[in-house]
Amino acid sequence: MGHKSEIVAGLDLGSSKVSVVILELDGDRRDVIGVSMVPSDGGLRAGHVVSIDRTIAAIRTAVEEASRMADADISSVRLAVSGPGTMGFNSDGTVAVRGGQVDASDVSRVLETASAVRLPDDKQVLHSLPQEYIIDGHDGIRTPIGMTGVRLETRVHVITGSRTALTNAIECCNKAGLAVERAVYGGLASSAAVLSREERELGVVLVDVGGGTTDICVWYDNALVHTVSLECGGDELTRQIARGLRTPGDAAERIKQRFGCALASMVTDGETMEVPGVGGREAQVRQRHLLCEILEPGLEDFFQRVLQEMDVAGCREHLAAGVVLTGGTANLEAIAELGMDVLIGMPVRVGAPSGFGGLDDVVADPRYATAVGLCLDTFDAGLQTPVAKARPQSGRWWKPVRRLIESWF
Repeated sequence: MGHKSEIVAGLDLGSSKVSVVILELDGDRRDVIGVSMVPSDGGLRAGHVVSIDRTIAAIRTAVEEASRMADADISSVRLAVSGPGTMGFNSDGTVAVRGGQVDASDVSRVLETASAVRLPDDKQVLHSLPQEYIIDGHDGIRTPIGMTGVRLETRVHVITGSRTALTNAIECCNKAGLAVERAVYGGLASSAAVLSREERELGVVLVDVGGGTTDICVWYDNALVHTVSLECGGDELTRQIARGLRTPGDAAERIKQRFGCALASMVTDGETMEVPGVGGREAQVRQRHLLCEILEPGLEDFFQRVLQEMDVAGCREHLAAGVVLTGGTANLEAIAELGMDVLIGMPVRVGAPSGFGGLDDVVADPRYATAVGLCLDTFDAGLQTPVAKARPQSGRWWKPVRRLIESWF
């Protein structure tokens, strides 16, 4: 008797674009059946909703386009969470084993104990990801269920985010007619899409460079040990180009994507490009080398910040698999080569989703890493985000009833 396939949708609300990817999962098959990417139109900034109406409109457009392509009705999504204030820390928990043999309830209790930390009112726990379990002093245990012991400990990585930012994002989804199945840290989703198990075991840094934010995840021994979201990204590079070349922001973004190169030394002398003027002024022909001289210092500063986060994690010398760049900015020519220069020879590669069927060639782009990763269940055990209440607003039926009640008074 055949089993029914499952259709899941990932929604990535970015500062510059809203992406939707729809996957059909059937056993080991993972087929991309719907993809869309639309401008966020100023509805979001640094991962936070700044215009509800614009964000709702962008969500609706993106979901409708992807649904039409997939020939499927999408009523729920998995939502990416990111932005300043999203960060992780490591925590420990200990419980006594009931009955002398570890069972699922013991694991649940110890994870709950490790995650029970005091947080500011504006923060909430997104994930609690086990790093290892320890039974009666024996560490390095991955799956403790069934083992004998009297004392169970765990070390977990807890990721927290802004309660307000998450509530507003869920509200926009609800008003767009979508339920939110779960909220997932964007860096965690991207890790699922572009990192191999070997990289996570050897030690690797996932750097997802979005428009307004950059998510950094440090993995070692197949465990997440450090996460942070920085308020910087490709939009800042675009602003620097607009100022340096004296051109409008949208023209600067197009120039960056078409002519940008992270290393000025790789650009041939004499290469030129047309740069639109501001306020109706005539376009000018400028040297491509000038654009690269604007980009290179900004990217060098960026990689220095990545280096600082490695030092915060405290395991830079153990990261044998180096750095994996993803997100839209990772498409810049020679960005991996510049990264290796700044990171002192550490291996750097650009990561894009792969290994799918269907529209795999469309999502084989770093810009889709987060949306694709949302559809995967690679780190399901730690996806404990309390968003079960995030269903479409029931206000549609309540509003007329409320008006009726108000009329009685």
